[in-house]
Amino acid sequence: MPTPAEKRATFRKLHAQGCFVIPNPWDVGSARYLQGLGFKALATTSSGFAFTQGRPDGAVPRATMLAHFREIAAAADVPVNADFEGGFADAPEGVAESVTLCVDTGVAGLSIEDSTPDPAIPLYDFELALARVRAARAAIDRAGGDVVFTARSEGFIRRRPDLDETVRRLKAFAAAGADCLYAPGIRTRDEIAAVVKAVAPKPVNFLMSSATELTVNDLASLGVRRISLGGTLARVAWTAVIRAARDIATAGKFDSLAGGIANAELNRFFSDDMKKR
Repeated sequence: MPTPAEKRATFRKLHAQGCFVIPNPWDVGSARYLQGLGFKALATTSSGFAFTQGRPDGAVPRATMLAHFREIAAAADVPVNADFEGGFADAPEGVAESVTLCVDTGVAGLSIEDSTPDPAIPLYDFELALARVRAARAAIDRAGGDVVFTARSEGFIRRRPDLDETVRRLKAFAAAGADCLYAPGIRTRDEIAAVVKAVAPKPVNFLMSSATELTVNDLASLGVRRISLGGTLARVAWTAVIRAARDIATAGKFDSLAGGIANAELNRFFSDDMKKR
């Protein structure tokens, strides 16, 4: 098992060139399986984990989320990025405190959003959002852990799909010390290219949240360095469970159980995987 420092160094190198996919497990089992498929890094998903706790996205307490980060980081041999939502604080000082605690979990990277918990005010004021990024950067530097810091601008998924404002924020976040920039919700080639160009040479994370004609090679050609899936894999799993359960509950049929992975196959994978841990 590599040390946290080794994982952080590996994670930083992944951002230096090329393009990689960073899928999002929601528990130890999904983390180990995704790692077993050869993915070079993983990222937590706030929504995927929240659903396992019977909570909506954004309603998991900070202490519970930090414990989740620690568990996944300890279970994975590859670097893990923490989806740290808004840092569990409004004020920059609170964000700094949260980030310090997050670094201590052993993760190789973390992200901070510029969205607020208030639907009436979807995004933090520009200057406050920037101050929060600076506070997170300073906290990481004080911890001395070389954690990769991703700053996110959430306008496109918070009913503020303004590309100019998103670019303005990401450029400011990059100048304030973010290592990677992320605008979840952008979809078109023009939007992606504009974000990549705006913050170059710093890397950009693209969120693949649904089926699309874009491939990894397409996104790489647009200059995307990192492709995450957010809560998408968790929702795919929930979709299969819900469809099957509804069919049983409403129609009394079990047809939807067809095509499921065999118990023996999963047992074989996890049996072999345990020998490596």
